[in-house]
Amino acid sequence: MKFVIQRDKLVQSVQDVMKAVTSRTTIPILTGIKIIATEDGVTLTGSDSDISIESFIPNEEEGKEIVEIMQPGGIVLQAKFFSEIVKKLPRDTVEMEVLNHFQTVIRSGQAEFNLNGLDPEEYPHLPQIEEGNGIKVSTDLLKTMIRQTVFAVSTSETRPILTGVNCQVADGSLSCIATDSHRLAMRKAPIETNHDAAYNIVIPGKSLNELNKILDDTDEPVEIVITENQVLFKAKHLLFFSRLLEGNYPDTTRLIPTDTKTGITLNTKEFLQAIDRASLLAREGRNNVVKLSTLEGGMIEISSNTPEIGKVIEQVQSQSIEGEELKISFSAKYMMDALKAIEGTEIHVNFTGAMRPFVLRPLHDDSILQLILPVRTY
Repeated sequence: MKFVIQRDKLVQSVQDVMKAVTSRTTIPILTGIKIIATEDGVTLTGSDSDISIESFIPNEEEGKEIVEIMQPGGIVLQAKFFSEIVKKLPRDTVEMEVLNHFQTVIRSGQAEFNLNGLDPEEYPHLPQIEEGNGIKVSTDLLKTMIRQTVFAVSTSETRPILTGVNCQVADGSLSCIATDSHRLAMRKAPIETNHDAAYNIVIPGKSLNELNKILDDTDEPVEIVITENQVLFKAKHLLFFSRLLEGNYPDTTRLIPTDTKTGITLNTKEFLQAIDRASLLAREGRNNVVKLSTLEGGMIEISSNTPEIGKVIEQVQSQSIEGEELKISFSAKYMMDALKAIEGTEIHVNFTGAMRPFVLRPLHDDSILQLILPVRTY
């Protein structure tokens, strides 16, 4: 194998595939990056067997030459060293050549590195996924949907299924749901499907976080292809594979209350900042509890009291309060996470009593919903 490549393109691809490489793996070769050069360009692959990322660098793009292939071939190089070397090379172009016994030479300007490589044939093959039955989502929308739900996945392994986001495709719409059993985040959006697709899968939260970091902010479509135990996200020159979580995701529709005892409409930013201030004196850990009570004249009071530190009380003017009087306590962190995920200047909160879950939605928008379970303090 021998080729010359633009360094910045190589650095970008290496950074992308590195997101799947981990030092904690039972398969030693997976601590490396697989590099394959063909007549069309160079393909880099990183994997930790849960997530696999493949990045393709074409010979030329928009009429500019990026790679010149002298001899096709392949190699697996230690990711840790290779990524550091590529970043620090002195020139804008890099020459790579594989000699006998997988010895690899990396040259740039006056610098020359020799790395011991491994046989690319021993690198595990990526799952083969049938094309054609995919769904398409614009990159911007996909990133927004991930951001608005993935924070609510569970971090505890006691119920592994809850560490993922439940994605359901039906009737031309995609809905993503995440819950850790104390809160729930849901987002729906219409999507393009070329057939009557219906899927119900659970994608690990960790995978979606990594995917979000790699995808560029564009309105280009991402194709999502789903199989029994894998999902593939196809963006331009990028393939992102993730395993799916096995098991049945709980039916969350029953959790969402349909009735309302108290409805409050608020300015999202003002409310968020007030909760943020109240949480300053709320202890970390399980006790970052903030209380909310309704007052006369459309005012609400937000307070927090930690005996050994002090207390804070703040009044916020709501736009409207309907229904019964209310006193309720909840986690400040959960409330702030939910408010940050909601897009919209105004927010409507539906309460069904002090001990029942309550729901936050942007005003006049049913595509996103955040649900939080209150904390018992009374």
